[in-house]
Amino acid sequence: MNRSKRRIYLTDVPVDLALVQWMDALRTRGLLRPLPGEPVPVSEACGRVTAEAVAAARSVPHYHAAAMDGIAVRAAETFGASETAPVRLSRERYVPVDTGDPLPDGADAVIMIEDVHEADGEAEITAPAVPWQHVRPAGEDVVATELLLPSNHVLRPADLGALAAAGLRTVNVRRRPRVLLIPTGDEVVDPSGPLQPGQIPEFNTIMLAAEIARCGGEAVRYPVVPDDEDRLMEALDRAAQYDLVLTNAGASAGSHDYTAEVFRRLGEVHVHGVAIRPGKPVILGIVHGKPAIGLPGYPVSAMLAFDLFVRPVLYALQGLVPPERQRLRATLVRKVHSTMGLDEFVRVTVGRVGDRVVAAPLSRGAGVVTSLVRADGWLVIPRTSEGIEAGADVEVELLRPRSAIEGTVLIVGSHDVALDVLADFLRREYPSAALASAHVGSLGGLLALHRGEAHMAGIHLLDETTGEYNVPYVRLHLPGRAVTLVTLAHREQGLLVPPGNPKRIQTVADLARPGVRFINRQRGAGTRLLLDYELRRAGISPGQIGGYDREVYTHMAVAVTVATGAADVGLGILAAARAMGLDFVPVAHERFDLAIPDEHLAAPGVQQVLAVLERDDFRRAVAALGGYDLSRTGTRLSVRPSVESSPTS
Repeated sequence: MNRSKRRIYLTDVPVDLALVQWMDALRTRGLLRPLPGEPVPVSEACGRVTAEAVAAARSVPHYHAAAMDGIAVRAAETFGASETAPVRLSRERYVPVDTGDPLPDGADAVIMIEDVHEADGEAEITAPAVPWQHVRPAGEDVVATELLLPSNHVLRPADLGALAAAGLRTVNVRRRPRVLLIPTGDEVVDPSGPLQPGQIPEFNTIMLAAEIARCGGEAVRYPVVPDDEDRLMEALDRAAQYDLVLTNAGASAGSHDYTAEVFRRLGEVHVHGVAIRPGKPVILGIVHGKPAIGLPGYPVSAMLAFDLFVRPVLYALQGLVPPERQRLRATLVRKVHSTMGLDEFVRVTVGRVGDRVVAAPLSRGAGVVTSLVRADGWLVIPRTSEGIEAGADVEVELLRPRSAIEGTVLIVGSHDVALDVLADFLRREYPSAALASAHVGSLGGLLALHRGEAHMAGIHLLDETTGEYNVPYVRLHLPGRAVTLVTLAHREQGLLVPPGNPKRIQTVADLARPGVRFINRQRGAGTRLLLDYELRRAGISPGQIGGYDREVYTHMAVAVTVATGAADVGLGILAAARAMGLDFVPVAHERFDLAIPDEHLAAPGVQQVLAVLERDDFRRAVAALGGYDLSRTGTRLSVRPSVESSPTS
C-alpha cells in the first residue's frame, strides 16, 4: 500500500560539493572506516587488501646457503692462492656443495666449481676466497619478525610469494564490502525471458555487480521490487546486513518514485539531486545505519553515478583510495552544446590520426547502453559553459588503456553491416587493434577526412552526371589530396518491406502512394542520395512521400523500424532485410569503398585492415550475410589531384 503524502524535491548540488557532503556525513558517523580483517590462505589472497601489518614468521633464507655450485671452504685457508702459487686443499678441508645447500659447519665461503681443479682427492685453487663469498647468509632477504607488508596494501602475486617464503600460511585481509543491489520498477523484468511492449529488461544490476567486483566488493542482487512504497521499505529493511545499499530507479520525482521518501523514513537523505548530466536524480543517504545510494534508472546515468559516488565508498571501506585513470589531451571533432548549471559528462571515442589525438562525442542519451560499450573515455563540460567548440583542445579521462587508443583505426562515414564483420576479424587477427566507426553518412565521412578526424571513410556516392561511384565526390571534397579508394564490397540496395509485402510495393514510385509510411536515412548518407536520384528518375518530389523527413542513421535502424511496424518501407541493404526477417525489393547494385588518404596508408592499423580484406574467411563471412559481391574486395583505385584515376590491385 502506497502512502499518500510524499516529500519529493530535487536539488542542484554541484557534484564536487555533493561528494564532499556525502563523504563527510559518512565519516562523521564512522561509516567509512576500513572493514575488519579475516584470515584467508595466502594462495587465495591475490588482490585482497591487508588488514594489518604483516611480519615475517621466519627468516629468508632461514639458514646460511650456498649461492653457487662449487666447494665450501674456510676462507682463511685459501689466502695466498695465485696462478703461480696455487693452494691445494685436502678432502678434509672442503665440502662439495650445490646451489641452495646448507653451508657446512666451519665453512664461511664457496668457490665456484669453474675455479676449482680436483685431482687425486684434492682441490687446487688459484685465487683466494673472501669470507661469505658466494653465500646467502640467513636473513639475507628478510629476518624473522621484520615487516613484510604494511596495512592497506593490495596483495600482488610477488607479495604472495614473499609471504609463503616467510612462513605464512594465512594472511589477515580486509573483508570484502558486501553491497545489496535493489532494482525497482513495475516495468522492469527478468532480461532472460520474452518481453512485452512497455517492459524493460533488468540488466543494470548485472553491470553494477560487475563494477562492484572490479572495485573489490561482493554484490547481492535482490529481486525486482515493484513501484510500491511498502515493498521497497521491506527490501531496504535488509540494509543493516550489508556495508552499502544501492537502489536502482525510482530516484527522481515522478508519481511512482518512492526511494527518497523511503530513505527518509528509514534513515537520512543528505543529497537528492546533483547538478550533473546524465544522472541528476541521484540520492545520497543513510538507511538503517548503512550508506545508501539511490541510482537513476537509465543505464548511463546509473554507471556515472556509480563512478562518482559508489566507487569512492567501496575503496574507502578497504582502506584505499580509488586509482586514478589515465588522462590525455585530444582535439574535439564536433561541437558539443551543453546546459549552464550542469556538469555534463560526455562519452567519447578516441584515436590517433597522424600526429593528432582526436575525440569524437558518442550518443548522449542516458539510455544508450552501447555508448558505454564504445566509449574510450569521457570529457567534462563544466557547469559554467554552454558547450565546447569543434577543434577545441580537451582533456579526456580514459576508460581504456592509452596503449589501446594508439591501436584504434577510426572510420567515419556510411554504415554497412560488413564493417561489423571487419571489426571482429581485425580484433581476432590483431588483438592490439580496434576499429571504431561513426555512422554520419558518406558525405559526413569525406568531411571528416578533410578535417583530419579519421583514417578512412566508408562511402557509396553515385554521381548522377557520370554514373560513376565515389571518385567525383572525393575530388570535390578532398581537393589537392591523394586518396586511395579500396573496395569493401559491391552490394544490393533495395526497398525493405514486411514479410509478404502487404502494401505490394514494387518500385520507388510506390512510395508516393497514399497510406505508405516511409523511413528515410539522414542527409548526406549515400542511401539518401540514391533515393533522391531514383525519385528524380521517377518524377516524384520528396513532398509526395509520407515519412521522407523521418531519419535514422543505419541500415539496421531502417530495418528495425519496418520490422516493428513503425514504417511500411525503407531503403537499405539486403543484409539488413535478412537480419530482421524482412522482404526485399531490389533497386540498385552499388560499390561501397573505403576512402583512405594516402598519408594514412602506411599506418599499422590501416595496413592491418587492408590485410583482413584479403582474407578468404572474411569474404565468406560477409557473403553469408546476403546481397554482397566480394569478387572485387580489396581492389584499389588511386585518386590523384592532378592526374586521371587509375585502377590498381
